[in-house]
Amino acid sequence: MEKPVICIGAALVDELYSTSKPILLATTNDAQVHRSAGGVARNIAHQLALLNVPVQLISVFGNDGEGDWLKTICSYVNIKLDAAITNQALTGKYTGILNNDRSLFTAFLTNTSLDAITPQHLQNNEALLSTAFCIIADANIHPDSVAWLALFCHRNNIPFIIEPVSVPPAQKFAKMNLKGIHMITPNEDELPAMCSFGGTTFEENAKELLERGVEKVWLHRGKRGSMLFTQENTYSLDAPPVDDSEIKDVTGAGDGSLSGWLMGKYLGKDDEDCLKISHTLSAEILQVNGAIATHLNQQKLLQLVDKYYEGRTFL
Repeated sequence: MEKPVICIGAALVDELYSTSKPILLATTNDAQVHRSAGGVARNIAHQLALLNVPVQLISVFGNDGEGDWLKTICSYVNIKLDAAITNQALTGKYTGILNNDRSLFTAFLTNTSLDAITPQHLQNNEALLSTAFCIIADANIHPDSVAWLALFCHRNNIPFIIEPVSVPPAQKFAKMNLKGIHMITPNEDELPAMCSFGGTTFEENAKELLERGVEKVWLHRGKRGSMLFTQENTYSLDAPPVDDSEIKDVTGAGDGSLSGWLMGKYLGKDDEDCLKISHTLSAEILQVNGAIATHLNQQKLLQLVDKYYEGRTFL
């Protein structure tokens, strides 16, 4: 049996409201709404499934129509839910408010119920977790569960990756023991939120996380690409150019980037190749509505790398 990537965290209903004019505060703004399946962990699992990577999702679904809808979508794309939880709360929802240039103005996260993913629940599913190629958790889950996973992955030699999600959940890592975490994937706002030493540069903050036990810090910088920090090296890669007129939705690009990295690692690629695959997938997601590039499979994505980064093929 192939080893799955196990994604742990939010499965949500995404509702994105966008305006054609600059947002006016304290009054009514005309808007359009786009509804889709979301949640960081679920998005990553969905994209990986489309890229032919076996995947399990450990999340929490409400016992309601929206929870059933999300589980149906997971089943349709072959996301396994062997250790997922269904409870009596409402299914979680992410509501994003987009500026007229499609950038995020603000967002609201409600009813995730992710505290139900307890260390005890994880321990009850050790047999499944031990089969993982890699475990990725979004930072919406409880810190105690993150700590349990870090220790479990360290003992079982399984790469464990944390996606910080946003500044508030990232802050709970500021004083946490990070031993056992293979990689953390913050953006420019989340990186200092995860630190407690008062660093003033990306390099200083990344160094703190490395000294606290993380093996790799992958800093996402939007249009400026990304930087990968390890104890030995720092590597930077520019983002491929995407015309502003082609950008439809920016909210899922970070999730897609990590999906690309995981697919690359599943295929045995080195860090440089994985970054190129990641940036390519992000560029494609920017050009579609929602957080998933449904038009891509593994072969198409690998072929597109040369479109954005000439001079090297991965076929």
